[in-house]
Amino acid sequence: LILLRQESGLISANVGEEVTLSCFCEDEFASKYYWYKQTLGQKPELISMSYKCETNVNFHGEFQNNSRFTLDNTNGRNHLRITDVRITDTATYYCAHSRSYKIEFIEGTTLSVKGSGLNFQLLINQSASETTKHGDAVTLSCTVHTGTCDGEHSVYWFRNSEESHAGLIYTQGDRNSSCPRKPNQQSCEYNLPIKSVDHSHAGTYYCAVASCGHILFGNRTKVIITGDEFKLIFLLERGIFLGIKVMSWKNSLSVVVLTGLVLKSGVRPVRYETETFKKWSRDQDRFRLL
Repeated sequence: LILLRQESGLISANVGEEVTLSCFCEDEFASKYYWYKQTLGQKPELISMSYKCETNVNFHGEFQNNSRFTLDNTNGRNHLRITDVRITDTATYYCAHSRSYKIEFIEGTTLSVKGSGLNFQLLINQSASETTKHGDAVTLSCTVHTGTCDGEHSVYWFRNSEESHAGLIYTQGDRNSSCPRKPNQQSCEYNLPIKSVDHSHAGTYYCAVASCGHILFGNRTKVIITGDEFKLIFLLERGIFLGIKVMSWKNSLSVVVLTGLVLKSGVRPVRYETETFKKWSRDQDRFRLL
């Protein structure tokens, strides 16, 4: 039972715009509600705390007396509004609630703020989608055009899929090292290799770069996996053989009976062997082959 709902995912905004991060409170036993901000590579910061059934809001730290941050905590809402957004507002924001001494979090919302006048831009050097076969390898590239910015780089990779919202999966570089490049070149390339892909790697990938006091997100790249299939071979009593091939796990289920005999009632399988077995996606949980 979900008693706290947050509109999670990735939100993009331009400098100076206004954004609202939505959170709905449906837990009648919760007594306090919170908002946290987590900048890449930093520990979470408490933004606000409010009591249930009260309109008063306590803002903390740098968010105190900051008119850009307001909270709508009426009628089961705990919506955080940020006006005149800035580059420094780029972060992941978490809504939380507490029961007694326990604080519960749900998946956060990542806010990416883009502005004009920056001295470098971020590009993803590949098509909007990458299609690869099951078991093959694929490499995602992120090229940073630094312009006049010669500072350090930290690169972060996020993945968003149907089974989970956007989350950090890998970090490259650190704040104490700049990217390697040739003389007279103003770009760096970072790669994310994925070996022996399976359906769990499918999704949308984002590259984010922290450099020269800014954090920017690149264009998204969608990874599509094809050829995900498995075969089941059942060895039954009395020499009866039945082969079933299940294909296209994501979009459709095609069952091809290769060889079969009519089974008498009461015939039970004594063992089965799996030639190639891949995890079911949640779309196929309703199918029971055994």
